[in-house]
Amino acid sequence: MSFRMSSASSGMGVADDCKHAFLELKRKKIHRYVVFKIDEKTKQVIVEKTGGPAESYDDFTAALPENDCRYAVYDFDFVTHENCQKSKIFFIAWCPDVSKIRAKMLYATTKDRLKRELDGFHYEVQATDPAEIDIEVIRDRAN
Repeated sequence: MSFRMSSASSGMGVADDCKHAFLELKRKKIHRYVVFKIDEKTKQVIVEKTGGPAESYDDFTAALPENDCRYAVYDFDFVTHENCQKSKIFFIAWCPDVSKIRAKMLYATTKDRLKRELDGFHYEVQATDPAEIDIEVIRDRAN
């Protein structure tokens, strides 16, 4: 397995499996969501958890830690007002208020690097509180 490192200002790389998991979610619908975390030892963003197609939005939000930052992508299926089945991919930057300052800074400086790797999500949501990623918020953005 090879790891490419960029010369991003934070010096953080993105592990190849991040892109791979995202493509599996986007193209093959293998995952309902993917949660990413920064591994400070290896200085890269890695896949922490994936959720299968049958998992719910509640399963997804339960996978996010209450007191630490994460990135995630969520494949949101919904039916439009015209009764069409649609799917929108959300990139979620989860950074609860109670996270350590260092984590907030690290995640803030690495976000654009990860977003460049994950080509093809539709919406971005920044959340510091569970209410900001409530299912109704996501539904409103998608429609």
